Amino acid sequence: MEREIIELRKQVAAQNGGLQHPLPQLDLLPNTPGTYAHEAVAGLLDLRSGVDKSPGSRAVIKRLEDVILTHDRVRDLFQRFFTYHHPFLPFLNPEKTPDEYYQRSPLLFWTIVSIGARHYTIDSGLFAALTGPLTRLIWATLAEVPQNYHIVKALILLCAWPLPTSSTSTDPTFMLCGMMMQIAMQIGLHRPTHAQDFSKFRIELREAELQDRVVVWSVCNITAQRIATAYGQPALTHYDWTLGSKPIENNPSYELPPMIRNRLMVEQFVDKVSRTLYMNPEDPVGLATEQERATYVTFLSKEMEDLEDKLSSDTSPITKVYLKAAALHMRLSAFFSPPTTPSYRFDMLKLYHATTEFLEACLFLQNSSAVNLPSNYAHALSLEHATNYIFHMMLAAGFSLLKLMFNFLSQHDLDSRAPQSLMERTLWALRSTSVVENDLAERLSEVLAQVWKSSKERAQLTTAGAADGEVDDSLQLKVTCRMSMSLVFDSVWRWRKNFQFKGAKPLEGKST
Repeated sequence: MEREIIELRKQVAAQNGGLQHPLPQLDLLPNTPGTYAHEAVAGLLDLRSGVDKSPGSRAVIKRLEDVILTHDRVRDLFQRFFTYHHPFLPFLNPEKTPDEYYQRSPLLFWTIVSIGARHYTIDSGLFAALTGPLTRLIWATLAEVPQNYHIVKALILLCAWPLPTSSTSTDPTFMLCGMMMQIAMQIGLHRPTHAQDFSKFRIELREAELQDRVVVWSVCNITAQRIATAYGQPALTHYDWTLGSKPIENNPSYELPPMIRNRLMVEQFVDKVSRTLYMNPEDPVGLATEQERATYVTFLSKEMEDLEDKLSSDTSPITKVYLKAAALHMRLSAFFSPPTTPSYRFDMLKLYHATTEFLEACLFLQNSSAVNLPSNYAHALSLEHATNYIFHMMLAAGFSLLKLMFNFLSQHDLDSRAPQSLMERTLWALRSTSVVENDLAERLSEVLAQVWKSSKERAQLTTAGAADGEVDDSLQLKVTCRMSMSLVFDSVWRWRKNFQFKGAKPLEGKST
C-alpha cells in the first residue's frame, strides 16, 4: 500500500510540475495508526475534478489546482470560518456540510475555505497557496453566464474579506462589489417572489429558499453600502420594498433575522449620511455647503440617537461597532469645514468623541464573545478576523485621532496624553489584520505609524520653537472627493509627499 501511494504521489507531482501545497496532509485520515485511508488513495486517481469520484468514496479530498485538502482539513477550515468570521456577517447556514456548499458552488466552497485559512497557524502556508488558484477560479466563474445565485454569496464574502494585494490600485474589491449587485439583480434576487420573471426556466421556490434569497439580497446591500463607505465611492445599493419591514408580499408574517435587519438599518442610515453630506448634486465634489452642513449634521445626529434607541435590545458588540462606524462616517464631515465656521470647535470635539468611541468599541471585541447566533459553533471574536470595512474605518479613525491629537487638542489645551495609548492599541490591532507580508493592511498600518512618529517629533520641535515646517499637518484636506474616506486618501497623499519622495525610507514594493 505504501509503495502504491508513493508512486501515485510521484505521478501527481510530475503531472503538475510539483505541488505548491504538498500531499503529506493526506496523513490526516488514517483508518488505523500508521496506514492511509482507502478513500485517500482512491481520491488520488481523479483529482482534476476537485473531488474524489471513485465508486463508494466519501469525497474525502478536495482540490483546487495544486492545493489538495483532506476532509478533516476542510471541516476544520469551515469550523474556523463559522467560529471567527461568520459573526461579522452572519448570513450563511452553519448547519450545512462543506460538501453541500461545494455542490451548490465550488467558488463559494473555496472562498469559505480560504477565509478560514487566514491566520491559520496549523498550516501557515495554506492561505498563500490558495490565493492564486482562488483568484483564477473567481474570474473563470464570473465569465460564465448565466450565474447561480450562490455565486453572489461568494462575492459577498470576497468583498468582506478580500484576497490580499499590496496596492490600492490593484484592489478589485469595489469592482467585485459592482458585479455582486449586477448579478444579484440579473437573476432577480431583488424580486424574490417573482424569480420566474428573470428566468426562462420554470422556478418553484420553497419557503426556505425564498427566505434565503431575501436574506442574501439584504446582505448584498449591506455589503455594497460598507464597501462604498470604505472606498469613498457612491453606493450601488437599492433600498426598496424587498428591504422593508415585510419583504415577502405573500407572507406578511416573515421578517428578516434580527441580526440582519438591525445591520441593514444601520447601513440605511449610513446611506442617508452619504447622500446628505457627501453627494450634493450642485457641488463639483459633492459636498454639502458650509451653511447647510451644520444643520444637516444636527438632524442626522438626532436620527442617530433614534436608531440607537431602536437597536438598544441588540447587545452584540459587533452591532455596536457598526453603529459607532456610522457616527464616525457622519462626524468626519467636520474636516471639510474651515476654522472660521461658528460651530468648528464643537464639531471637532464631536469628531474626537466619535473617533475614540469607535476605536474603543473595536478594541473591545478582543475581550468579548457575547454574540448570539443560531448554530452549534461557539463564537470567538477577534479584530484580526474582522471585515475589510472595519479595517478601513479603523484606519480612518486612526488618522482622525492623529490629526486631532497634534493639531486640535494641543492647540485648545485639551489632554492629548490619553489618546497616545489608544493610538498604540489601534496600530497593534490594524497590524494584526495583515494576512500576508506586505499586504495593504500591513502597508497602510505602517503609513499611519510613520505619520504618527513624525507628528510626535514635530510636536517636540514645535515646543522647543524649532519647527522647520517640512510636514504640512493642517486640519484642512486637499483630497475632497472621497467622502468620509477623503481623510485617509489625503493622509496617504501627504505621506507620499513628505516621506516617500523626500529621502525617507519608502515602503518596499509597489506604491500604496
